Amino acid sequence: MGEKPKKVNRKRVLFIINPRAGTREERNLTVLISHQSEISNFDFQIYIMNGPNEEFIIAQKIKSYKPQIVAAAGGDGTVNLLAGILVKTNIILLIIPLGSANGMAKELGINTRIEQTLALLENGVTKIIDVLKINEKVCIHLADVGLNARIVKRFEADHKRGIATYARHLFREMFLLKRYKLTIHHDDEMIKRKAVSITFANASKYGTGAVINPKGIIDDGKFELIIIKPFPQIQLLSIAWKMFRNILHTSDYAEVISCIRAHISVNKKTTLQIDGEIIGRAKEIRVEMLHKAIKVLVPTTSLG
Repeated sequence: MGEKPKKVNRKRVLFIINPRAGTREERNLTVLISHQSEISNFDFQIYIMNGPNEEFIIAQKIKSYKPQIVAAAGGDGTVNLLAGILVKTNIILLIIPLGSANGMAKELGINTRIEQTLALLENGVTKIIDVLKINEKVCIHLADVGLNARIVKRFEADHKRGIATYARHLFREMFLLKRYKLTIHHDDEMIKRKAVSITFANASKYGTGAVINPKGIIDDGKFELIIIKPFPQIQLLSIAWKMFRNILHTSDYAEVISCIRAHISVNKKTTLQIDGEIIGRAKEIRVEMLHKAIKVLVPTTSLG
């Protein structure tokens, strides 16, 4: 008698869907997932986010289902939530961009078309990237205090989404531009600066395509502090133009510092945002690099 064929263990994928993310309704997402599972030969479960205590619930589902891949279907906040759970594990994160900005997806070259994103389960490759720990919270993309953080706070409270809404809040904030005094300890140095914002950048650009961190490489073991110094309002368009041309570092009002850890003291409490989510107000910010701390599924073109 011949031997019985060995049972092939199919890959398990847990999909975490945030229905509140962005402006698009993805009613057919479940159908697309089911279709892709037949093509790529994987098993799956779906969890729809719907309330408080999501981090605990998702962590329990991961523990019980034991997936090899967890897919975050939502915006940057959803990606951040999953990154915080998956950091320093062997579970791979897939980003399905459904948000209004999708900054991390764009950083990794992930297509916003759902069919192409799901196809990464068939033809994607694993990339191991860095994350930051900021005041004990994980940051996979960008965080900041000052100007942009206050814009994000306005943006969160607005029922409208999109780049036009962000631009409107930027324009309003310009007339209330606040200046901060910063004491910055980075690695073995201490400096003092006046600034309107300081960004803690693991990545290079916002979801708009504006490059805040020309030195940004998400797996080099370093992050950047981008200090935007006080500037005349007339210089706003010049600074924005340099960001979209990827030459912000040439501006007289920008300073970029690469480091592996930093402690920033601000002269007054100000809003802190991490990956597009408002964390609260802070005077002390501690930032630490976690080198190659999470696995992500990306197109082959992102390995360059």
